[in-house]
Amino acid sequence: MKYNICPFARREVERRSIRYAVIDESKMHNVLEALIAECQHLDAHPEIETTLFIIPRGFEGFYPYLDLVDIANDLLIEQGFEGIYQLASFHPDYCFDGEAMDDPSNYTNRSPYPTLHIIREASMELALATYDDPESIPERNIEFSQKKGSDFFEKLLSGCMGKKS
Repeated sequence: MKYNICPFARREVERRSIRYAVIDESKMHNVLEALIAECQHLDAHPEIETTLFIIPRGFEGFYPYLDLVDIANDLLIEQGFEGIYQLASFHPDYCFDGEAMDDPSNYTNRSPYPTLHIIREASMELALATYDDPESIPERNIEFSQKKGSDFFEKLLSGCMGKKS
């Protein structure tokens, strides 16, 4: 939030409308069941704007995590959540397609643990409508990450995990 990677986060942090759900499951089907339960929880609690669905075990590898993301997106459609929720993905080893693993731009989607960000699509549409030039957000983030460099982000992530760098 401090570096405004997501220009919409500050408002929700200040409103305390973000739910942090730590999922104590490591098997794919259990995580997917918990994801659908979380969407149902959001349906029942409109005061919660968004959920960070944190998966600390079982998806440490980036490619199994990407499989989870693909299946989760398909499941949202199958369960009738298409157009209601969308997922943004974050992982400790996140790597954009075609980028080197150590490219600083990958840090815009890196997190201490594998995480699915469940976003209300209607809220995202409203936020984007009030933001000047939303298409520039990814480019601005890449430019910022390139300027700061990988070491800068490694230190930030280490601080989240309570590690000394």
